[in-house]
Amino acid sequence: MTNNGVNSSDVLIEAKGLVKRYGDFTAVAGIDFQVRKGESFGFLGPNGAGKSTTMRIIAATLTRSDGEITILGKDPEKFGPEIKAHLGVVPQADNLDAALTVEENLYIYGRYFGLSKKFIKPKIEELLEFAQLTDKRTVKVDALSGGMKRRLTIARALISEPEILMLDEPTTGLDPQARHILWDRLFRLKEQGVTLLITTHYMDEAEQLCDRLMVMDKGLIMAEDSPAGLIKTYSTKEVVEVRFGSDRNAVVAPQLQEMVERIEVLPDRILMYADDGEALLHTLNQKGLHPLTSLVRRSSLEDVFLRLTGRTLIE
Repeated sequence: MTNNGVNSSDVLIEAKGLVKRYGDFTAVAGIDFQVRKGESFGFLGPNGAGKSTTMRIIAATLTRSDGEITILGKDPEKFGPEIKAHLGVVPQADNLDAALTVEENLYIYGRYFGLSKKFIKPKIEELLEFAQLTDKRTVKVDALSGGMKRRLTIARALISEPEILMLDEPTTGLDPQARHILWDRLFRLKEQGVTLLITTHYMDEAEQLCDRLMVMDKGLIMAEDSPAGLIKTYSTKEVVEVRFGSDRNAVVAPQLQEMVERIEVLPDRILMYADDGEALLHTLNQKGLHPLTSLVRRSSLEDVFLRLTGRTLIE
């Protein structure tokens, strides 16, 4: 058993005091975390938070500056090739061979891993069906949509049947429909027991896909829990979004601050955190503070992120 009561055999990745420096810049500033077998673990944070750097260390493509890390019980700096054989990596940018067909991309990647033709051929059929690309098998990559290319990149990463699938910003640049199709594919992998390691700066993606999240900013871990746990700990039940106009927001803000424990004044709106949003909105109107627009919604990871990092828009 580990110190937190998790069976050590269930821990696939463990970091203690992990640090990565680039000269005077510290990208990862001494973080501790564990990833358990079969879970979907997410790194949530803005660009430059240290997410991708941490992923590259796990993937054994970047050496650490200090601290300890083990993947599948091994040090990636000593056993890099052995570890890589058990990882499937989906990078931020698709690096498919555009001159080859969908099927050829899968076949050549499988041969690169030393897999036999006997194994690869049925595996390709399975992955084409999984990625919803069976009817595109003879189409060259150049002719695919962005969502299709992303699904093919994930299928390619699965050809060696990895224990851990690493996805770095998996849906960046995709339209909403393509994102949801991709989410469905990842849900299927979770059901099959594949361990997913995901970096994202999309709050809805993190909430939908991840069993557990680590919020990072400036190389540090700001918080770690399930999405629901983070919301429960770091935000209230409801949020009232009000707009008084850019010229009045700053004037009205002090009056609003007296009514609730916490508000956030943003360039285009003010967020008020309360247990009962409708009651708060009613009080606003009673006091003669009539916003141009108002919205009561449940608290979200966006609100948690704002509280932990002071940011709303992901850079």
